[in-house]
Amino acid sequence: MKVLVAGATGAMGRQLVPRLAANGHEVVGITRSPEKRAAVRALGARPVVADALDADEITRAVQDAEPDVIVHQLTALAGSLDLRHFDRTFELTSRLRTEGTDNLLRAARDVGLRRFVAQSYAGSPFARTGGPVKSEDDPLDPAPAAPMRQALAAIRYLEQAVTGAEWTDGIVLRYGGFYGPGTSFSARGESTEMLRKRKFPLVGDGSGVWSFVHIEDAADATVAAVEHGRRGVYNIVDDDPAPVAEWLPAAAEAAGAKPPLRVPRWLGRAVAGEAAAVMMTEVRGASNAKAKSELGWEPRHASWRAGFEEAVAA
Repeated sequence: MKVLVAGATGAMGRQLVPRLAANGHEVVGITRSPEKRAAVRALGARPVVADALDADEITRAVQDAEPDVIVHQLTALAGSLDLRHFDRTFELTSRLRTEGTDNLLRAARDVGLRRFVAQSYAGSPFARTGGPVKSEDDPLDPAPAAPMRQALAAIRYLEQAVTGAEWTDGIVLRYGGFYGPGTSFSARGESTEMLRKRKFPLVGDGSGVWSFVHIEDAADATVAAVEHGRRGVYNIVDDDPAPVAEWLPAAAEAAGAKPPLRVPRWLGRAVAGEAAAVMMTEVRGASNAKAKSELGWEPRHASWRAGFEEAVAA
């Protein structure tokens, strides 16, 4: 097939494009930066320069490519993650998940698209009630913490727009927290360095449950969705959801760092903001049963426990 990847040079794009090319697909890679054309070619794709927030540019790119499948991997998460100002940190990413999604869908409607595959997130959108691990059928948070409302509304918007596109198979992949090459949890990644400097404290009882996925496994799942996915939402996570109180000290040990500092919830909330407190003490993990069953996908890194030892070691 001809596959158009929007966000071809991001952490996921750098894993995904070579896999698609290796499977015999003709890949077109969109980048916003003219300086990254060579990088897109090196990955195995034909580069196209376009800004996803410019409807005319995206329309021209899609009409020129005439893809069978579009993969929407557009985010703007480079740099430090300021949880105290969560919505501000995710402001451009939220625009890409709303305006950018609309532009891609509008442009794709007239080219006979088989599938539209889009990136979402499994790390914070679920309702913070009930059991610790959620499936795709469980409700999203009806009342997010104030600093997270805009970012989570953008995720909800993307998911509804993509799965609601009746003229194509709209597929949403809710990735867990990425670790591995090119991510924040890598040997020299930002989160790993924060662990080494003891700037990644454990807030409250650390009962928030996180789901992770190695970036290479996430790319494999995305290829499966491109090739034979069906309309709907899939959690792309490993087999081992775990509370912060369990995974954070293990990650610090794998990085060769001292155990993380522990601070009470009220102090963590005062210093790092409500979003940080929610992420540390209230979020739920995700089940990958549907992705395994319907996509035929199996993560090679079944658990972050061994995966972190490989990914963040100095």
